[in-house]
Amino acid sequence: MPDATRCAAARPCSAVYCDRCDLLVGLDGLRVAGVERRGDGVLVIDAESPPGPVGCPECGVVAESAGRKVLVLTDAPMGGTPVRVRWRKRRWRCRQDGCGVRSFTEQNPAVAAANKALTARAVAWAVAQMRRENASVRGVARQLRVAWRTVWTHVEAELQCREQDPGRFDGVEVLGVDEHLWHHVSTKPVADGGRGPMELTGMVDLTRDATGRVRARLLDLVPGRSSKAYADWIKERDEQFRAGVKIAALDPFAGYKKALDDATAVLDAFHVVKLGTAAVDDVRRRVQQDTLGHRGRKGDPLYGIRNILRAGRERLTDRQRSRLDAAFATREEHVEVEVAWHAAQQLRDAYRHPNLVEGHKIAEKVLESFPSCPIPEIARLGRTLTQWRAAFLAYWATGRSSNGGTEAVNGLIELARRIARGFTNYDNYRLRMLLIAGGLDPLTPT
Repeated sequence: MPDATRCAAARPCSAVYCDRCDLLVGLDGLRVAGVERRGDGVLVIDAESPPGPVGCPECGVVAESAGRKVLVLTDAPMGGTPVRVRWRKRRWRCRQDGCGVRSFTEQNPAVAAANKALTARAVAWAVAQMRRENASVRGVARQLRVAWRTVWTHVEAELQCREQDPGRFDGVEVLGVDEHLWHHVSTKPVADGGRGPMELTGMVDLTRDATGRVRARLLDLVPGRSSKAYADWIKERDEQFRAGVKIAALDPFAGYKKALDDATAVLDAFHVVKLGTAAVDDVRRRVQQDTLGHRGRKGDPLYGIRNILRAGRERLTDRQRSRLDAAFATREEHVEVEVAWHAAQQLRDAYRHPNLVEGHKIAEKVLESFPSCPIPEIARLGRTLTQWRAAFLAYWATGRSSNGGTEAVNGLIELARRIARGFTNYDNYRLRMLLIAGGLDPLTPT
């Protein structure tokens, strides 16, 4: 009976392999012939395919062995240890007269693509680290003990392959759009060595899955913030995509509204509530100047409640409510701030109401009362909402469609940009953001 604790690689016959070593290393189609740890801590694995007849790829005649060629590949880390694979690739000659192939070398795409320095699973590991663990390219390169360029060359090729898949645009019914700044330097053209426009427009898939949950994923990032940037991207998609988009969630920017005429435009709840909160801040600052003649300072009643005014009333403690009441009662002029705060809370109530019909009724009251409000900031907000009336009320007609998923994607983008300490190349930036925001993930049926 053979010794169950003894590795087969320790036996004199090198043609005998250890199944347990093969299972542990997991190189598809290759067998482990030896393992060693170098002085620098790198784990080196010798691997080869088992012997056997091989036919010529052109004529099919059994080829003659021409020895081996050793190729060193960088593999995914194992137990936190950098790994190198010495692949003893087999070489053959074709002796068939008239065959165009004189010699050829063993290839195995499951192990590594031709002319690559990283194994296929090292590339997959690097992509997963960037996608799920917020790893930077430099951080991945440090773990693999290779150069930044080595990692990015392999990852970029993988991301470009995924990006070319037309199926990633399938099934989009709700499309979100928003802008963000991808750099804060000069807008000098790329041809002149600059980074181009500071602003990018992002398109996000906000379609709900079978359970009704939105799983936002970034579809694309295009330079500029204008109706043309958005409309041009829409035109580049096929007719099936354009016909499939039923709802477009957007912020109060008219340029975006014009791009998808056939879809129902929905004004984003976050931006609307933000406009209401900004109106209250404007009223507070104006009344502060009118009554005290200076900006808010410590001890000023309105300055002391500035943060409380931005909170929802359902979140206020008894102490915070008392502070509000006391500040409102300090001066008669403070009644404007109180009215503005109640108006902004009414706007929030419309979105927060659990019943869509009742929420819609509150929104209708907002449209009726705000434009005629004697407080100029609230009247201005009312006029803005009136201009966007259909898109504002569409929130309650479309089952609370919003651009919240787009804001979540923007949060992921901001995090990735901070970890990378900024980007200088738009193409690299676009691919990285598509990766971290789910735009390049394989689609799964819902």
